[in-house]
Amino acid sequence: MMSQLAKLPASEADLLLKSPLLVCILIAGADNNIDRKEIQKAIELTKKKQSRAGSSLLDFYREVGEDFEDKLKVLIQSFPYEATQRNPLITLDLQGLNSILQKIDRSVAIDYYQSLREIALKIAESSGGLLGLKSVGQEEAKYVHLPMINDPAQS
Repeated sequence: MMSQLAKLPASEADLLLKSPLLVCILIAGADNNIDRKEIQKAIELTKKKQSRAGSSLLDFYREVGEDFEDKLKVLIQSFPYEATQRNPLITLDLQGLNSILQKIDRSVAIDYYQSLREIALKIAESSGGLLGLKSVGQEEAKYVHLPMINDPAQS
């Protein structure tokens, strides 16, 4: 994936690197409350992906995972506090992936997309439902399948 990033303009490479963080913020904050459990789940997922991601994404997640919590906090601060104002902005940013994913190797784009969807689902499950057990809340359900990003496997 990192070789794919090198072929892109800096703004597009930055969006690819930032998108796992954006997905975390979008899903964790969908209910207007980014709780500690959701942030911890995002950190845990990123650490797992640094060693268990598909081979095409290992280096990518090592880069994303470096100072992940700090990057996440800074990015959260750059958006409005209210989910009703924040989520449309994040959705718009994530829509930018549609043109970028067409420019990189199809198999890498598919792995990347699936990885973002996995992050979204795991974060949504981390604090939703009865006793927080693997249930996706109503607000997260709107975004958990990342409808703003086209599935590269379908194109």
